[in-house]
Amino acid sequence: MNTVKNMKHIAIFDFGSQYTHLIARRIRELGVLAKIYPTDIKALKLPKDVIGIILSGGPQSVYDKKSPRVDAKIFALGLPILGLCYGHQLMAHTLKGTVRPGKIKEYGRAKLTLQGTSPLFAKIKKSSTVWMSHGDSVSKLPKEFKTIGSTNDCAIAAMKDSARDFYGLQFHPEVHHTDQGLKILNNFVFAICQAKKNWQINNIIDEQIKKIKKQVKNKKVFLLVSGGVDSSVAFSLLTKALGSKRVYGLYIDTGFMRLRESSEIRKFMKQAGFTNLRAHDASKIFYERLKGVADPEQKRKIIGQTFIDVKDVVAKKLNLDSLQWLLAQGTIYPDTIETGATKHADTIKTHHNRVDAIQKLIKQGKVIEPIADFYKDEVRKLGTLLGLPSKMVNRHPFPGPGLAIRILCHNATDEKQVLPDISKVRLPITNYHILSIKSVGVQGDNRTYAHPLAITSNKTWDALDKISSNITNATKEINRVLVLLNRTRHPLGILGAGSERSVPAELKDLVFNFPNEDRTLTLDRIKLLQKIDNIVMQEIQNAGLYDKIWQFPTVLIPIGCKHFESVVLRPVTSKEAMTASFARIKRHILKRITQKILNTGKIDYIFYDITNKPPGTIEWE
Repeated sequence: MNTVKNMKHIAIFDFGSQYTHLIARRIRELGVLAKIYPTDIKALKLPKDVIGIILSGGPQSVYDKKSPRVDAKIFALGLPILGLCYGHQLMAHTLKGTVRPGKIKEYGRAKLTLQGTSPLFAKIKKSSTVWMSHGDSVSKLPKEFKTIGSTNDCAIAAMKDSARDFYGLQFHPEVHHTDQGLKILNNFVFAICQAKKNWQINNIIDEQIKKIKKQVKNKKVFLLVSGGVDSSVAFSLLTKALGSKRVYGLYIDTGFMRLRESSEIRKFMKQAGFTNLRAHDASKIFYERLKGVADPEQKRKIIGQTFIDVKDVVAKKLNLDSLQWLLAQGTIYPDTIETGATKHADTIKTHHNRVDAIQKLIKQGKVIEPIADFYKDEVRKLGTLLGLPSKMVNRHPFPGPGLAIRILCHNATDEKQVLPDISKVRLPITNYHILSIKSVGVQGDNRTYAHPLAITSNKTWDALDKISSNITNATKEINRVLVLLNRTRHPLGILGAGSERSVPAELKDLVFNFPNEDRTLTLDRIKLLQKIDNIVMQEIQNAGLYDKIWQFPTVLIPIGCKHFESVVLRPVTSKEAMTASFARIKRHILKRITQKILNTGKIDYIFYDITNKPPGTIEWE
């Protein structure tokens, strides 16, 4: 077999899409090597073993002065080229077609209808669901191109130039939400680029061990361990490469973990064979530094810096020479791409392992992240190959900042938010209420910080999926849609999820106010969310849903009518976390969860987040 260095491969040009590495992942899944290149690489500098090119998506418009371009000579190399989203638009623009802002922005599912024939769409259904995330669209084809697919809102959703093997897709075939996406990539890689299967995940382990040894050299590694699959796999991979005497694990208890989780993690890590691990309770310093802080980005940055400061304190106590040790992290690719780590990517949210102090250490060559190019499902495969127990490998993802970013905060002195006026926007519903809170989202590869829209509905999940997509596509002022689960009238209090009383005719009749006092990361709020989160996790385990749900954030929000605390349930299904669908939990299970949460006597409203990713991120902050 060829070595990785000279193996024939697909070249991916990275224009900053949230999904660029996902394209490479999908191609590796097909058994073919893919490598990512900067967009400004000269055509003649591409290696001779490139057999095809993919132009990724990105957050820019081709008409922006600072938008990334590509060496036009790549179109004269005689190689097959596939443009995706921004890459599709850039191909059209470069080859003298026309790109215009779309009348309707598409975020989420759309129905693709094929036209004519094409090797790219061989054995693809005439009509299928695709995943869109764009504002601009190709309005005029370049010369020699033909339209081969369209959606209701995008006339040129797919195009081809058969003579040169150039293809453009406005949608994202690399995400699982595109029904036929992997087949489309399969057609491009094998039928069009004539690739051969010669890549395996085992190659990744061997390659990463070589990289670890090369980077670490004769030094040792100090790893921040969370107990989740990412840090556990990083711990195992580093130990396999360097030996246990050169790898030291530190678990920092922030005080924001789930109920009894810290003690369970320490016990579980010991059972998994990690003997070189130390636990340190730093909850007091985390509480103190986050006191009174409401801004979500500020919270994340404070948490990230505090991790580093605590690490330094522990290292000093252990008399560790900083010149002989590297900091290791279990960072995975979604953490880096959402923080805008690639050249043209937008910052969606600053992950705690990408704060300024970490970025500085990275530039100094003092950080090693052995799984930073991988996605969660790939990390799980690596964990299985490394012999980690399935319970550890399949644990639900849990953010490093923990419940601190699942507790939305409010400062009473903040300027009152002015809610957007969407009365002139054509929406598929009339009974709704815009909530004063905001959350992070991602639309068209760009960060959004917008309001959720609450609705009441007894429609099917599929119908609610369409309603949610239609709403978020219709207005940029809304990036999430929530269904109110409990029936509440102000000021009568909670009636309960099982009450026969009807939902109020208009959501505007309900009160969704902020409290007249600060609501930040107090111990009482942390304990309240721990209790509610525990209720939710126990119920999904009892219902046999734990392994069917990718992640289940339970979010505490400071609005209401009596207690001024409400809850958002955010279960999602996904494979790699770059895209996600809200989970379809049976109503009787939700009814039971809702009633148990209401029984705490501390919560006014319970909402169910029916937003996919995009446009909503999995976590709210």
